[in-house]
Amino acid sequence: MNFSAFGTPSRAFNSRRQFLQKAGSGFGALALAGLLNQEGRLSAASSSSLNPLAPHAGHFPGTAKSVIWLFMNGGPSQVDTWDYKPELEKRDGKELTGFDQATGFFAGQAGPMMKSPFKFAQHGESGAWVSEIFPQMAKHVDKMAFVYSCWTDSNNHSPALFRINTGSARQGFPCVGAWVTYGLGSESQNLPSFVVMYDTLGRGIPKGHAQNWGAGFLPSIYQGTALKPQGDPIENLIRAKEMTEPQQRAQLDLLAKLNRNHLEQHPAESELAARIESFELAYRMQMAAPEALDLNKESEATQKLYGLDNPKCAHFSKQCLIARRMVERGVRFVQIYSGGMENERSWDGHANIGANHTGFAAETDQPIAALLTDLAERGMLDDTLVIWGGEFGRLPLVQKGGTGRDHNPHAFTTWFAGGGVKGGTLYGETDEIGHKALIDRVSVNDLHATILHTLGLNHEKLTYRYSGRDFRLTDVSGRVVNEILKG
Repeated sequence: MNFSAFGTPSRAFNSRRQFLQKAGSGFGALALAGLLNQEGRLSAASSSSLNPLAPHAGHFPGTAKSVIWLFMNGGPSQVDTWDYKPELEKRDGKELTGFDQATGFFAGQAGPMMKSPFKFAQHGESGAWVSEIFPQMAKHVDKMAFVYSCWTDSNNHSPALFRINTGSARQGFPCVGAWVTYGLGSESQNLPSFVVMYDTLGRGIPKGHAQNWGAGFLPSIYQGTALKPQGDPIENLIRAKEMTEPQQRAQLDLLAKLNRNHLEQHPAESELAARIESFELAYRMQMAAPEALDLNKESEATQKLYGLDNPKCAHFSKQCLIARRMVERGVRFVQIYSGGMENERSWDGHANIGANHTGFAAETDQPIAALLTDLAERGMLDDTLVIWGGEFGRLPLVQKGGTGRDHNPHAFTTWFAGGGVKGGTLYGETDEIGHKALIDRVSVNDLHATILHTLGLNHEKLTYRYSGRDFRLTDVSGRVVNEILKG
């Protein structure tokens, strides 16, 4: 690049760099940074100082570039979905000797063992067992790596949600999506780096609300952008009718000038740099977001594949299709929640596990199967990591007063597909009735370490200094589950 094109700086500036930083509210420096970044001549440190969402390399080459996390909110039952237990059928109605009645959320309410109300069958070359409630996803088991031996340390929704999302059962910590965008930036500069979609049928949002996709002590630019189920998907995105585009640009330029002047005097205020970038991102999104969210641009065949014409699943179908369109445009992390606040409004089948899981499976089976098909056909599954799971599992016992199951922190199933995962892998085991993870146990920290690894991030090196110490997503533990990864 010929830097002489910028001319000799005025005597009011000590260097061309200072001229570019100050002239035009600093947009000359932003333009130069963009050109240098396109040519690969801008270091990650320099790029991120000007734009905290600028894409940069991880600790090593990853197998995934983006993540779609399909979160079954409420705690799906492992023994009624993926973890088939013939012994549970044999012992149906019998008491479980030595069972700790404090295991579930409702202490003392666990009854005898209860078999699954669903039939299971083996599918694919892997022979993975799948419940009859997932006829479409069953066709994709050879793309999936099942981890049957997951466990957590909370039997209550809010702390368990925080644990699976942030690595800590306490509030105020950054979620996985925030850590990923902090570590890698975003391939898209016109859309949010991290997008969240929650229930669209008026059943509320997960317990703990937006803290499940918050940035915690990281700069707020890394938090998830939640798409609203009704009205404008992104609040305050559309320019006011009484304001012209030049007026809005002038307003942002003035705001950026004031903020950058303050930032020069207080360079340690990273939150201010993030705020400046958030204003600019919102401006760029005014054109990019409506296009990305316009599903009418998809073919009729694609819309039908996802089930947009199926009233049982159309709402979740739209979200899965939006997820594909988002990662296709460079969005780094997408999380979709199935189910709302609690109990029968989510996968929280306390009263009737059969009715509860049948309903939510009908909402998600076709859209998720379509997502896997679509990603594979477009060549995107190789570098998109898809995750399915919830915050904990459910007891293999009946909950007194109904035909449901209480919470079970000792065992739950998570599956992965794409992004360098070894399809057709069946990893870990629970005991003979599905009560506790028994063989090759996998903690939440292990799950997080594995997710980061596929993206080229070392979970022990991805740190952020806060309150005098270096924090990381996996705290002081966690191992990569290499057994489910290729190579």
